[in-house]
Amino acid sequence: MITALNVVVMKVLDQDEALDFYVNKLGLEVASDFQQGPVRWLTVRVPGQPIVEIYLEKPGPPATDEATAEQVRELISKGAIGWLAFQTDDCRALYEELRSRGVTDFTQEPTDHFYGTDMGVRDPFGNAIRILQPAHSAQRPNEEKAAAAAV
Repeated sequence: MITALNVVVMKVLDQDEALDFYVNKLGLEVASDFQQGPVRWLTVRVPGQPIVEIYLEKPGPPATDEATAEQVRELISKGAIGWLAFQTDDCRALYEELRSRGVTDFTQEPTDHFYGTDMGVRDPFGNAIRILQPAHSAQRPNEEKAAAAAV
């Protein structure tokens, strides 16, 4: 039986640039950073949440041949490969904080919806990132079960 999600992949063109963006701009923390043969295993995570890590993968051998890696790099630069969604307690305050840290590629400023307030940003390679401040009534099913069990 599967018990947890451990690692998701975000394909990037430059791991050092990705590290700077995801840690110094978005505020994530490094989970792992080591060389294993030709592969640099670089993962980041939300501070205080050690379960799920984001592997910042640079396409290339040995995972894919060079011709395929070039096609993947082209798709990354078009924003056609991956996206992430994060949660925050205050979307507008985070928007201002990200701007002060030098984030400039916003695809949507904080916008109110029935499900909460969200915004969009792109990493330096074109990958989409959504950040949501959920509305109080927009709990997820597991959160609803936990809340009901606590009563």
